[in-house]
Amino acid sequence: MTADVRGVTEAPFRTIMGPLITLWIVWGSTYTGIALMVKSMPPLIGSGTRFIAASLVLGIIVLLVKGPRAFTVTWPQVRGAVFMGVTILGVAIGIVSLAVRYVPTGIAALIVSVLPLWIILFRLRAGDRPSRLTLIGVGVGLIGLFLILIPGGTVPISGASNTQVALWSVAIACGSFCWAFFSWRSTSYQQPKNPLTTAVIQLATAGIFLTLVGALIGERWNFGIITQQSWAGWVFLVFASTIAYGAFVWLINNAPMSLVTTHAYVNPMVAVTLGFLILKEPISLDVVVGLSIVVGGVALVVSGERRTRQLLAEQPQ
Repeated sequence: MTADVRGVTEAPFRTIMGPLITLWIVWGSTYTGIALMVKSMPPLIGSGTRFIAASLVLGIIVLLVKGPRAFTVTWPQVRGAVFMGVTILGVAIGIVSLAVRYVPTGIAALIVSVLPLWIILFRLRAGDRPSRLTLIGVGVGLIGLFLILIPGGTVPISGASNTQVALWSVAIACGSFCWAFFSWRSTSYQQPKNPLTTAVIQLATAGIFLTLVGALIGERWNFGIITQQSWAGWVFLVFASTIAYGAFVWLINNAPMSLVTTHAYVNPMVAVTLGFLILKEPISLDVVVGLSIVVGGVALVVSGERRTRQLLAEQPQ
């Protein structure tokens, strides 16, 4: 095992790939789930209650598997998990939930995909030097993102103006930066020793935060207008949150951040595909070309990180 610049002792590569692939696929599908949910549900309250329900499901699983001792935590650990829940899930997912009323889900996921760039910048500032292949992979991925977002590549959701698309796209980018920064800083805050316990607290905190903010800005439940489609999206998101966020929390405590953040490259492929199949969102040539390049970027990042880990493992201790 090796330790990265954040002080995280990394798990074996073969152990990392299972949770990472889960994160790629399940988290990518949540963009479609959010879009279905907000069709007739209030965005923030819908997201908040989704996280609260997910925390209860995951909490019961942890209790049954690990027993009550898994929830033996100190106040500093709870405080750290609460802070992370608000800054990562609360802010970033709250913004996405509001934005997908105007921005296509595939494009929203692609804007989030700048997240690995922020991580690389944080690593450089911390004195770490990612491999050349990793840097090339990030660059290739960003080129794919650029090709998708150039004028003409984004088709607004019906009824949305170009101004609304632009403003909410910027908001998503800000949420992506917030997610990246506090994920990077996660080891600076005390967290429960069990990653799944951390996930339970963070999900519950984000849920309460988003529900309160939604209520404060005037969102209200109206069961009479909520469609079966929105309920299906909400139920799917509850289980997706349980699986994907549990995998994410484990990964940021056991894997290099440049590998963890490859989900931001793969998620758009899943989101674009499901957006086309389920939401009937159009796919332009820019999106097809951009996605193809993004896949190459992911492959380079994964290859670069794996090669770096092999070299470090071969060095004499």
